[in-house]
Amino acid sequence: MDDTRTSRDEDFSPGCSSADQKRSEAEPSCVSMKSDQSMEFPIMFKSDETSHEILNRFRSNLLKKFGRLYEGTVTQGKPTLLNEIYTELYITESESGEISNEHEVRQIETQSRRTATEDTAIKCNHIFRPLPGQDKAIRTVLTKGVAGIGKTVSVQKFILDWAEGKENQDVQLIFPLPFREINRMKNKKLSLSDLLHVFFPETKEMEISSDEYKVLFIFDGLDECRLSLDFQSKVKLCNISESASVDVLLMNLIEGNLLPSALIWITSRPAAADLIPSECVHRVTEVRGFNEPQKEEYFRKRISDQSLADRIISHLKSSRSLYIMCHIPVFCWISAAVLEKMLSPAETGEIPKTLTQMYTRFLILQTNIKHEKDYEKKLTDEDMILKLGKLAFEQLVKGNLIFYEEDLRECGIDVTEASVYSGLCSQIFREELGLYQGKVFCFVHLSIQEHLAALYVHLSCTNHNRNVFDQSWWSTIRDWLLFMFKHVSLSELHQRAVDEALQSKNGHLDLFLRFLLGLSVESHQILLQQIMTLNRSSSDSNEKTVEFIKEKIRTIDSPEKSINLFHCLNELGDRSLLEEIQRYLKSGTIKKAKLSSSQWSAVVFVLLTSEEELNEFRLDKFVKGKDEHENMKVLQKLLPVIKESRSVQ
Repeated sequence: MDDTRTSRDEDFSPGCSSADQKRSEAEPSCVSMKSDQSMEFPIMFKSDETSHEILNRFRSNLLKKFGRLYEGTVTQGKPTLLNEIYTELYITESESGEISNEHEVRQIETQSRRTATEDTAIKCNHIFRPLPGQDKAIRTVLTKGVAGIGKTVSVQKFILDWAEGKENQDVQLIFPLPFREINRMKNKKLSLSDLLHVFFPETKEMEISSDEYKVLFIFDGLDECRLSLDFQSKVKLCNISESASVDVLLMNLIEGNLLPSALIWITSRPAAADLIPSECVHRVTEVRGFNEPQKEEYFRKRISDQSLADRIISHLKSSRSLYIMCHIPVFCWISAAVLEKMLSPAETGEIPKTLTQMYTRFLILQTNIKHEKDYEKKLTDEDMILKLGKLAFEQLVKGNLIFYEEDLRECGIDVTEASVYSGLCSQIFREELGLYQGKVFCFVHLSIQEHLAALYVHLSCTNHNRNVFDQSWWSTIRDWLLFMFKHVSLSELHQRAVDEALQSKNGHLDLFLRFLLGLSVESHQILLQQIMTLNRSSSDSNEKTVEFIKEKIRTIDSPEKSINLFHCLNELGDRSLLEEIQRYLKSGTIKKAKLSSSQWSAVVFVLLTSEEELNEFRLDKFVKGKDEHENMKVLQKLLPVIKESRSVQ
């Protein structure tokens, strides 16, 4: 949901929506003369046109851009009014801008254990208001949140409420400047006034130089920024008419050299949040997506058949890993699309219980939708998936979620055919016209990019005898020789992928690894044969991979890394270690057993992924006596669980 975009339908008339009609007659309209006259606008205007007409036009244009929402993607040109479907997301104040070096799915898993009482909740429209007891003014807010969690929708709702005259009316102007759009100005030199004229033509009629009024700049998607934000730069700008590179303009605006009274709101995925120095940020908030009641509320709104909605909720609750992912609104949308079909009386097949099963079913579902439509250009499913998969993998390695025409060309995708790709796979990969100018391309969600990247790596190995982790000129020659004389070993590819994921400092390949290993399971390969030619791999490869992963669990020191490896074993269908530990835990004999390092890792995984809340952790369940040295060793093994517990005995 985070990456959804608004309509640019020129027929949208603010004040005509059903949502507007539901408002009380006593509620002021944002475009009424009365509401505008109640505000003082110390802004200089250059034209003879009245200030109210210019400001009304400015707000009206924002209403057109932000009044509508596509869930997941553009669906047949029929967007939904945001006010009709918006559900308040759970936003909290963070103590600091501390960055987690874990994959975002792992962060979601960790957050799912925290209760609402541990956090300070903040309404989206109140992010610039000090909390009770806080007396410092808040100029710059940094809002973190994993991909698809609802950051952009929160921004959209904030702007819409302002444009409709409902909230934050002490702000005279709001300038939404998404980084995906600002990237296009990367090599240009211009002033802040010029930049605003490009994105907001109405500002040509204004003289925005006074420091006496309040404006808000919203920079959405810091993680998509391709500018070099060097806050050590000594170039200082104090005049909005002074020209400089766009990155210098932004840095001076954020630092407060330009328009020091302006409010700044920056949103970012957690991994990129530290691009902004902490001294420049007055408040850090976090979008946490759907809480437990909102998950169920979503499915009951989304699925009209309430008995089917109950079955979907019940199935998702039966798989802890799937239900935790439902904190992410986009994953709820994917799950609803798949399970609504899979649980219908006419459908047969195994109901997805793992992430790989869910995403593979989603890919097949979207490909089947494509077959129901008629397209001029004939692209085979396999060609399309391989090209999109190559783009997904190469950009995943670089850490990019947003792509431009040159990125597509590098992966063999003809830019003139991009709209065809978008149509063929409209709910997986899409082309956007941006809010203001130019084209950008993206996958609907990071997890879809990771799944396609894994599928590309798997197919490159099984169908084309290529190990894509080796990109040197020698590896190209070697791949050709292997293609001619010998098959590339899938187990060797898996082992290389495991090593690459373990070496990643921010865990950006963790979910990709889960998908890659899951795709090698026979049931997934049978599924994929519905949409492509697939050379099946032998079960021997998976057995070697399982043993390799178990050996890694025995030897690595990082509990976080071992947790992801247990998820990988789940995807491969191996639960031997976990079942052994669960027997110990159920019988109460675990403190009598002499556990190996891998078994202790399994204990941590079982406790962290159980449905039971960790209200109180009792160490005496895991230690035999009062040997302080032995007890300390156990304590260190169980530290990840202790961190998530609310109290420790």
